Amino acid sequence: MAAFRIGMLHSTEMPPSPFETIESAEEFMHLLHGEIEKARVEMEALLAGDQSEDSSRQEEALRLVVHKLTQLKGHSESSQRILRDLRTLRNLLLR
Repeated sequence: MAAFRIGMLHSTEMPPSPFETIESAEEFMHLLHGEIEKARVEMEALLAGDQSEDSSRQEEALRLVVHKLTQLKGHSESSQRILRDLRTLRNLLLR
């Protein structure tokens, strides 16, 4: 059974993970959030530039992509807030 310490689970059987710390998870979420925003802006630009009448299905699909990216951005922001809260709570527990 893995021994529990505040901040980490320790086990000799588990290889190191890129998400061993809250800070590394925060860094990942920050990078992911930036890429989501870039993709959303790019899709909105495609949508704004697509003025042909023949592509109503494509326009509808692009609108759905923008909507889903907006949802994902919101989830990313929520995850970042949760990670900040966890970091704060960890710091309070370690005082």
